[in-house]
Amino acid sequence: MLTSPLARLTPAAPPPLTERKPSAIILKILLRPLRGRILGEAIGLRVTILASGSSGNLTLLETGSTRLLIDAGIGKRETLARLAAVGAEIDRIDGILITHEHADHCSGLPQMLAMWKAPLYVTEPTMDALQRVLPETFGKRLRGVETIHAGQRVTIGDIDVHAFAIPHDAADPLGFTFKAGGVKMALVTDLGYLPELVKVHLRDADCLMLESNHDLDMLKVGPYPWVVKQRVLSRTGHLSNHAVSEYLCDPDGFDGRARYLVLGHVSQENNHPDVARISAEEALNRRPNEVAFRGEMLVATQSQPLRPLEL
Repeated sequence: MLTSPLARLTPAAPPPLTERKPSAIILKILLRPLRGRILGEAIGLRVTILASGSSGNLTLLETGSTRLLIDAGIGKRETLARLAAVGAEIDRIDGILITHEHADHCSGLPQMLAMWKAPLYVTEPTMDALQRVLPETFGKRLRGVETIHAGQRVTIGDIDVHAFAIPHDAADPLGFTFKAGGVKMALVTDLGYLPELVKVHLRDADCLMLESNHDLDMLKVGPYPWVVKQRVLSRTGHLSNHAVSEYLCDPDGFDGRARYLVLGHVSQENNHPDVARISAEEALNRRPNEVAFRGEMLVATQSQPLRPLEL
């Protein structure tokens, strides 16, 4: 069932405080950060999309013992500000995965490596591209590189990661699925179309983050040069709202079982969050009742993080 985003995000009124002095245990609970921010705490899989768009992408995945970053497209100061905005205090990262070498997915990587000294998980062609596009500080701050490839499964802490190929104009672009505690998260942005194999990887996801980059009409009359418009529209470019709608309304493609459907990488020049949302809602409403989508749909933006999604 689709509900108003404003209604979903409006917090419930807190209970009144009594004048009685709280015990040390109560004080400890009140002063703790958001549930699960302490490693070792019993949680499932938490997904926090800190930034999504053409100017920077960064997603944090957490279990009780493992923390992963997917992409590193914003700088240290903005990353820390967004973590603070969602109540996250991160002192350790267990791995950084890079989907591809475009600046909006890797420009903050040298700073992330300096801050957390985490191992980098990347394909060999993407690693070669990163060494060309990033400053020399990138190589100096590497603390370990784990080479991965499309089709590979790797376990990082207690998170099982599956990498798969996607069609985009980069050296060796990847999408990912993540499994932990019996739940699955799938993340796929920056692709020109949805091959059948990619759709298979996205099935059974409890949380699906899917690109809905541009509105076709807005792109055609927008400010981009024609050569860039052709790139965006190509089969190695970006998904349009229309392409996403065709996928979402088709039960043979989108299974509809996700608890959270997140539209991401929404263009600031050639799309609008409300346009992407309305297009997706119309498609979801075309699904047969027996396979209706009953989860929550959200739109990730460039300007601020989404609230943490608990799976």
